[in-house]
Amino acid sequence: MSPLAKHFIENGIKLMQINEYLRSELVRAGFAGVDIQKTPLGVRITLRTSRPGLVIGKGGKRIQEITDVLQERFDLEMPQIEVEEVQNPDINAQIMAERLAYSLDRGRHFRRAGYYILRKVMDTGQARGVEIIVSGKVTSQRARTQIFRAGTMSKSGQPSQEGVDKGVAQ
Repeated sequence: MSPLAKHFIENGIKLMQINEYLRSELVRAGFAGVDIQKTPLGVRITLRTSRPGLVIGKGGKRIQEITDVLQERFDLEMPQIEVEEVQNPDINAQIMAERLAYSLDRGRHFRRAGYYILRKVMDTGQARGVEIIVSGKVTSQRARTQIFRAGTMSKSGQPSQEGVDKGVAQ
């Protein structure tokens, strides 16, 4: 394997590990995603979240802890973290997937939780369609898959790649 290809693979793995760390650290803050850009002064990290106050913390303490961990664990030089609020969290697939997983963890029945999320997304008026897939050992020892649908969904072609937002939570 060429050194250039190896560099790209290592860089991709590093970005994935940073994304996983931030996702696990900022679950309660409604983490929606991260953008990482290298600049001449260091690395600019933009966090998209529905509750930026929980990311920043009291007096910026929490964001400083995250910055320190990113410097030590992932060898990022001078990370500059910006927190961006998601304007409409009910339309963001990742935030809604995390909410659904949280409500299932708290013991809410999966059909009630699934239809609640479905109605909440469709009531915003900005989504043409929604599909929620809940899979696993939901009510018994036997694993199964339940699909909740409303509206229309593009399944193939360019519209499905560009216009469909996907979120996964466990």
